[in-house]
Amino acid sequence: MSDIIKTEAVVLSKLNYGDTSSIVTLYTESDGKLSAIIKGGRGPKSKSGKIIDPLNHLQIIFYKKNTRDVQILSDANLISHFVNIKEDLDSTRYSFAIIELVKNLTVEHEANAKLFKGLIKILNMINDKKESSAFLYGRFLLFFLSELGYELSIDKCSICGNDVVAKKTLGFDYNTGFVCSDCFESHSGLENVSAELFELIFCLKTNRLTEKFSVDLMDRFNLLLERYLKFHVSDFKGIQSFQIYR
Repeated sequence: MSDIIKTEAVVLSKLNYGDTSSIVTLYTESDGKLSAIIKGGRGPKSKSGKIIDPLNHLQIIFYKKNTRDVQILSDANLISHFVNIKEDLDSTRYSFAIIELVKNLTVEHEANAKLFKGLIKILNMINDKKESSAFLYGRFLLFFLSELGYELSIDKCSICGNDVVAKKTLGFDYNTGFVCSDCFESHSGLENVSAELFELIFCLKTNRLTEKFSVDLMDRFNLLLERYLKFHVSDFKGIQSFQIYR
């Protein structure tokens, strides 16, 4: 027997199935990530099929059965389709990178209300142009790492445990995190982190203004964290959205 679930969701991806149906991957408030079929969703009379597109924020009703890999979606109503994001290439690039991370790195049927709220919040902020899309993506990435269990400490050296002095060049160990200047000089194989880059990371992590930093510096930060994710998550192959939406 199936349970009828009404919840909010963000569409992560959508694939054609059969002649008229679609299978979507959703991140839901009630159940986390799940797959669902929209029977007849590509038909001319389907209301749900027309509004269930990647990035869209929806109110959905689906039939949930724990023994079924793909749930059955029965109804959907649009909350937001983030029109400003879809009209701007940079906003599109970073927003699709965000939902790609959520799709590829979360576990199915594992609800996380904090992550869901954070996802909605960041998409609204990108849509409202509260800050550069690159910087908002970076803020979300730090938050997302924390929710995955890979939070980066910016206070203490990950090798010796001493306080990190932000005005000096630091190191970064992809296994343990940030390394103080003394350990950076005495250990090999560490990534160089300039004082400016570390200041940017500090501002992102503590929700301070980032106006004085360049997008190029932000891209260096995003690349650093992408490599950090690759080190810790063996199946993670990088973010394809950055290659698609150039």
